[in-house]
Amino acid sequence: MTDTTAIPPTPAHITHADGRVEPAPGAVPDDSPFVNADLLPVPVARRRWTTYNFAALWVGMAHNIPSWLLASGLIALGMDWKQAVFTIGLANVIVLLPMLLTGHAGPKYGIPFPVLARASFGLRGANLPALIRAGVACAWFGIQTWIGGQGIFVLLGKIFGGWTDVAVVGGQPWTLWLCFVVFWVLELAIIYRGMETLRRFENWAAPFVIVGAVVLLVWIAIKAGGFGPLLDQPSKLGWGADFWTVFFPSLMGMIAFWSTLSLNIPDFTRFGAGQRAQIWGQTLGLPTTMTLFALLSVFVTSGSQAVYGAPIWDPVQLAAKTDNVFGLLFALVTVLIATISVNIAANVVSPAYDLANLAPRFINFRRGALITGVVGVLIMPWKLTETPELYIFTWLGLVGGLLGTVAGILIADYWVVRRTRLEPADLYHPGGRYWYASGWNWRAVAAFVVGGVLAVGGSHSQPGKGPFPEDGLIPFLKPLADYGWAVGLAASLLLYTLLMLPERRGLTDR
Repeated sequence: MTDTTAIPPTPAHITHADGRVEPAPGAVPDDSPFVNADLLPVPVARRRWTTYNFAALWVGMAHNIPSWLLASGLIALGMDWKQAVFTIGLANVIVLLPMLLTGHAGPKYGIPFPVLARASFGLRGANLPALIRAGVACAWFGIQTWIGGQGIFVLLGKIFGGWTDVAVVGGQPWTLWLCFVVFWVLELAIIYRGMETLRRFENWAAPFVIVGAVVLLVWIAIKAGGFGPLLDQPSKLGWGADFWTVFFPSLMGMIAFWSTLSLNIPDFTRFGAGQRAQIWGQTLGLPTTMTLFALLSVFVTSGSQAVYGAPIWDPVQLAAKTDNVFGLLFALVTVLIATISVNIAANVVSPAYDLANLAPRFINFRRGALITGVVGVLIMPWKLTETPELYIFTWLGLVGGLLGTVAGILIADYWVVRRTRLEPADLYHPGGRYWYASGWNWRAVAAFVVGGVLAVGGSHSQPGKGPFPEDGLIPFLKPLADYGWAVGLAASLLLYTLLMLPERRGLTDR
């Protein structure tokens, strides 16, 4: 049973006329080991992000090289442009739903993801999903930073002769390492200035990146002799069994791409001026932008196939084929802004909060961001983008299965068990209603383990295409592997709801 012996006196919160809630003065103990300034609820007066801010955030995050590689990777796997856009558009409509459901707690309570996870996993148990999310973000940070550094290196090599013909250090030209380090420092410098700086950066970066992508499309269309050749490239898969074999794991991979944000979207929506701002901002920003960018990507990749005889799925490598200095400089700036825009928003903000949740007394938001930057380099994850199979099926499939499992638990707890009613002060209060057994809710852990095994236990790879056995890690679960995100989310949601039924009455807030 839940230990409620140390619950603060009621009322412990203030509910405003628009439904937004904040702790009453003095309700959150200052000496709690689960408190620091970055994890506390954002005061209602500071929750002022508008619909445009959220839409611009998504435009800035969606227009980046890894997003481009998703769509162009589907062309490289044999789809035509209609199949690729259909796959990506459907995936982003699907992933929008958990994004809105978990994002609801942000404007209402002003809390970040790891604090929201305390309601289901417990004050200590929340470190389990937080560290999983942080680990994934650190890997993504490394991938994005390496891609951005490579982009700068390639484009500068076209502008300045001899830039690439230099001494090799650690298997790479030292000028590539220099581009990587400079890019890494620039990213951390922006995020170190805080969320308000990030909001302003996203506002102007978003339209600039759109213009850059359109310029690349116009250039390849001119090279191809018009838009006709871009649309005429046939599917190598057809619409039969060969297509569906690729479609379902690709769909899960596309969903998995933003399944990270479906967990920690409260890190951003906690600054929202209200539910309308986050709902409309995300709805206008995510599926529409990703689908538009997918169209640009597949058209350009199809055009590269028409012009060069093979699909070039990396936009940096494609841009480097021009000899126009102005075009190269423009591509360089676009790559720089696009990669910074998504990396600091999607892959630094979350682990900064997650690591702060691990040790609030010692790690604040800025220190968490710096740790993320260091870990993202040390784990050297750039090999994950070497092939479409490894990038989409192995990396995104595995990540999607695990994060879908966490999302299922968060949604079940917040919407089914608690009906969106939380006591924000107790999210920081040892011994309160979210303390469970010494800070851990075993029901959430059990649902995570079962859902995770079902989601990723059947992970498999074609011979020579990935790290898993051809028959799957757990052979009888292999049929579920292509649907990992959906399996993980559904299984954990149902199991957590069932396990919490005996406690439902005692855990009802207010």
